[in-house]
Amino acid sequence: MNEAVIVATARTPVGTARKGSLADVDAFELATLAVGEVVRRAGIDPELVDDVVLGEALYGGGDIARYAAIEAGLVNAPGVAHNRHCASGMAAIQTAAASIIAGMDKVVVAGGTNSSSTSPRSQRRQPGTDDVVDWYSPTHRNTPDAPNFDMSITVGWNAAKAAGLSRADLDGWALRSHQRAVAGIDAGAFKEEIVPVEVTRRDGTTFTFDTDEHPRRDTSLERLSGLKVLHPEIEGFSVTAGNSSGVNDGAGAVLVTSRAFAEANGLEPLAVIRSWASAGVPPAFIRSGGGAGGRRAETGLAPVRAIPKALERAGLSVGDIALWEINEAFASVPAAACKLLGIDDSIVNFLGSGCSLGHPIAMTGARQIITLTHELRRRGGGLALSAMCAGGGMASATVIEVPAP
Repeated sequence: MNEAVIVATARTPVGTARKGSLADVDAFELATLAVGEVVRRAGIDPELVDDVVLGEALYGGGDIARYAAIEAGLVNAPGVAHNRHCASGMAAIQTAAASIIAGMDKVVVAGGTNSSSTSPRSQRRQPGTDDVVDWYSPTHRNTPDAPNFDMSITVGWNAAKAAGLSRADLDGWALRSHQRAVAGIDAGAFKEEIVPVEVTRRDGTTFTFDTDEHPRRDTSLERLSGLKVLHPEIEGFSVTAGNSSGVNDGAGAVLVTSRAFAEANGLEPLAVIRSWASAGVPPAFIRSGGGAGGRRAETGLAPVRAIPKALERAGLSVGDIALWEINEAFASVPAAACKLLGIDDSIVNFLGSGCSLGHPIAMTGARQIITLTHELRRRGGGLALSAMCAGGGMASATVIEVPAP
């Protein structure tokens, strides 16, 4: 069986949506930069790229991967758009690995792109009428306990309740996330993975954006605990803007080949994609039969299902993993996974995650795998697991093994 290896990575810095450095750079430009750069860093002939697979959740549909391939000079490489909501960038890398392992492709660029700053607005005709209304594609049927367009309840609050997490637990996790991200930036931990973006301002002047801008240096437990909860009308509600992920822009990509191709072409494997798994859980309360019982809304707990599946497929256990990133869509998500699966939280989100670095929806899964790859290389190699929940009651997890440099 072929072995899928990552031989190059590239990502933009993460921008804060609408008011940040990438506010006027759309998802197409971001994708083109990441795709072109990862091929350049690999040092291979663009003609050898068999496919480009990119997550592009919440960007209106289409095929940004093909657009980016053409603009980056990969004219003969087709493109495919992936949408597993928050896990779209991760799903793209999994699909690339599957094609390599199956022997169908030899070289695939995969990742994700997201511009919350420039996301298009959708309209549709209201069924049963001739009225055209604003429309946003739902992840599941809307219910009071899991509203489609309010993830603070559907994901953050429901996960906190299910795992017995307090407001202090969530704020403490968020604070550590910011502290770790800032420390990583100061230590240059992200430099190797980032490709700077040359941004043109509206007045025609330009600047170079090369550092993740969402982490807050000035945050503190006092500031976080002083923020108002997002739903004060709900008794005990603990989710705030401070212990939630950001709204962000960015793109990232990896180049995946077989080990045999890498060796034949003098490419150094940075990481081996060992296994992956996805899971579905009830996104809203599901009543059992005609009785009063049922299954609770569990989107924020979905990584608890996906992580063991990915570990089992690799023949591993929780204790084998040297480093984790479980996306902080809300601080309650990784905190719940650690509590329920017995994961040592000191090795989880070592360089921050969604609360601090931000969560550019379709990019995040790719960014996590990229960051884990480079951090483990600095540590001399080992096993890492990247996981995240996704809208609609889903989650995905990927295990990578980084050889000693």
